[in-house]
Amino acid sequence: MWVLEYGEEIVLLDCGVMFPEDDMLGIDLVLPDITYLREQQHKIKAILLTHGHEDHIGATPYLLADLGFPPIYGTSLTIGLVSAKLKERRLLDQATLNRFEAGDTITIDSFKVEPFHVAHSIPDTVGLAITTPAGLAVYLTDWKFDHTPVDGLPTDITKMTELGLQSPLVLITDCVRVESKGYTPSEQAVGEAFDNIFATAPGRIIIASFASNIGRVQQAIDSAEAYGRKVLLVGRSMENNSRIARDLGYLRVEQQTLIRPNEAGHYPDDQIAVICTGSQGEPLSALARMANRDYPHVKIKEGDTVVVSATPIPGNEISVSRVINNLFRLGADVIYGNNVGVHVSGHAAQEELKMVVSMLKPEFIVPFHGDYRHMVLYRRLIGSMQQLTDEANIILPENGAIMEFSRNYGKVIGKAQVGYVYVDGTTVGDVGNVVVRDRQMLSRDGILMVVVSIDRSNGTIVAGPDIVSRGFVYMRQSDDLIDSTKEVVREAFKTHDNNGKTELNISFVGRKIKDVVSEHLYAQTKRRPMVLPMVMEV
Repeated sequence: MWVLEYGEEIVLLDCGVMFPEDDMLGIDLVLPDITYLREQQHKIKAILLTHGHEDHIGATPYLLADLGFPPIYGTSLTIGLVSAKLKERRLLDQATLNRFEAGDTITIDSFKVEPFHVAHSIPDTVGLAITTPAGLAVYLTDWKFDHTPVDGLPTDITKMTELGLQSPLVLITDCVRVESKGYTPSEQAVGEAFDNIFATAPGRIIIASFASNIGRVQQAIDSAEAYGRKVLLVGRSMENNSRIARDLGYLRVEQQTLIRPNEAGHYPDDQIAVICTGSQGEPLSALARMANRDYPHVKIKEGDTVVVSATPIPGNEISVSRVINNLFRLGADVIYGNNVGVHVSGHAAQEELKMVVSMLKPEFIVPFHGDYRHMVLYRRLIGSMQQLTDEANIILPENGAIMEFSRNYGKVIGKAQVGYVYVDGTTVGDVGNVVVRDRQMLSRDGILMVVVSIDRSNGTIVAGPDIVSRGFVYMRQSDDLIDSTKEVVREAFKTHDNNGKTELNISFVGRKIKDVVSEHLYAQTKRRPMVLPMVMEV
């Protein structure tokens, strides 16, 4: 989420989610921290969405109310996908949705917004040229130069050239593939790979891809129809997104091509193609359930060909490998990896990144949509084009950076409060960093509970201590450690000379047990489980 601010007016550029990292245990999604915007809700004029991927629209239903329900602008497919999310959370009636097309001009107070088409891995993706009183800002979100895209709409080079003649003040651009030399291949290469697979596969073909990659789904359907196969769309998000895309005309498929899962048994295996979710090894996705023999309608067997049409997102490699291993164990032939042509990126490589700067000639550049190393490498790459830009004019922002621009001036001037807002189940923000740290501690060393009854008047142990271990040691095989821990607790209260003069404070007892038990367990095991005293008074 980018905040573009001029005077007393704000427009938001995209409103996406982050997917949880390995150490965010139990977290489903991560939302942007909008503390800065809550304080300035009255200034927000609009949310401008560039395309329908989760990392650009996924937070909209969670944050729209807190943002004051500003109007949302996007292309037809993007608004269709957002509408489904808002409907799920019963917010659709309160939202104001505005559709635009590439080539339109939208005026929002002091901002003149001109969306232009860019090629990506989902149809209806746009970049935004935003003219402000301070200058022209070009927001070039996820993009690449694909001259033969599946939807027939390549990146609008003519518009970019025209924008270059207007001397843009700042370019905000995706840089995630800056480590890749040359150009990103066209999506057409994937269609050719699919055709080769469909021509030779002896049994069922199962293709796993992102549910939002409508172009990839279209290519799989085209190949299936060309080779006389019926198609099953499997997975909740795959079914929903494909239905929305079909209704809006972004997905073309013959009515007789699609069949329901319970109809698959009526056809020979070599007449069946399955398009499903699970390319990232998500535990509850269709492909992962098939690999675990847990999916009711599709059971993997000898002769199946499984195509993983995606590259693992960093952090998902182990999950993807586990699914692929299980598929092989079940007898399937699995086609995956960058060298087999079944996936191409939707992001620009080095020569495309340089070409855009040559066309736009911005005064300042802000790279994003990559790790920090990607932004540094981007600055080196573009900085080598000294005839076009000074490396000092390429600004690398951290999350929360407040940047200020005007002609011949651009710098980071401050930092807004930022952080992670966690979605855990149906709750938003209830789980914070402290809870996540506790989960990390539990996952490392487990938990040990000490249950004891204390006579408050004299501080003696009336009953217990009883000990329960979860994730620390297996109690049946750790009698010595458990017994010595109980003895440490008893000794702690033998040595506490109270003489009945004062009543024991219950919090003191709990802290005392935690301290002596933690010290003892570390001395014995060099591990630090979370110690939870449960003290009852009598």
